[in-house]
Amino acid sequence: MQELGTGEAIARAKAVYDYGKTAIFASQIDPRLHMVLYVPPTAADGRKLDLLVAVHGTGRTSAIDFRDGFAEFGLYNDCAVLCPIFPVSVLGDGARSGYKFLEEGDIRYDHVVIAMVEEMAMKYRQDWSKFAMFGFSGGGHFTHRFAILHPEKLWAASIGAPGSVTLLDPTRDWWVGIRDLEARFGRAFQPQELAKVPVHMVVGDADLETWEITHKPTGKYYMEGANDAGETRLERLASLAKSFRDAGVDVTFDRVAGVSHDRIKVLGHVKAFLAKLLKERKSK
Repeated sequence: MQELGTGEAIARAKAVYDYGKTAIFASQIDPRLHMVLYVPPTAADGRKLDLLVAVHGTGRTSAIDFRDGFAEFGLYNDCAVLCPIFPVSVLGDGARSGYKFLEEGDIRYDHVVIAMVEEMAMKYRQDWSKFAMFGFSGGGHFTHRFAILHPEKLWAASIGAPGSVTLLDPTRDWWVGIRDLEARFGRAFQPQELAKVPVHMVVGDADLETWEITHKPTGKYYMEGANDAGETRLERLASLAKSFRDAGVDVTFDRVAGVSHDRIKVLGHVKAFLAKLLKERKSK
């Protein structure tokens, strides 16, 4: 489609591609990485919105599922939804999981997400200095590690069924623990800030397959203690919840009956958690 220069055409294009279910945008900080949003059309008239960042799993297609799945929620709760898209093999090596651990080659995915939020906050004239984050599976990896590293950026975090977890263990190095957090990322662990973030954890009670999450000595992310948090996603998330609670974090844990590793079937629990917090935020 040809770019049109008239005022009417520009306005119409913005309405079609920049509001509602948006086009896919390249990140200005790193055009290898992308994002898609849901932005309630009321934002075009200056309405102030909260923001949810929803992070995809290994297949990446859940970025669109989350954009669409949270659209109605966003419309009725004055909340935009930003879904980063981190392509497989972004470094040309076939790797699928780098983003889950926040760093890959020259990419710091946590920094990229913060930059994406700042870029879109400027575009839509919003104050998104704090935002909520949700992720499922690979996105659950990312979300809890982002919360550990940047709790001051979040007004809520919802962590769905991560395959592996980073416990708040000062006796073990990243990614199993946090002993070398400052040396590795340049940021010390801030337990007081993390304790201010309401945290939701959700997993199906039938999410029991282990073929993709059992770390073996030949694996890229294998390290001592890699499987110690439990065998299944359910067990590992329970270990994460205990670790966070022991650090003073208020954790809401939803174990969803009859659900396996299905992102769509847990969204209702995520929305209920976030809707309650949004109501509280708007009442202040």
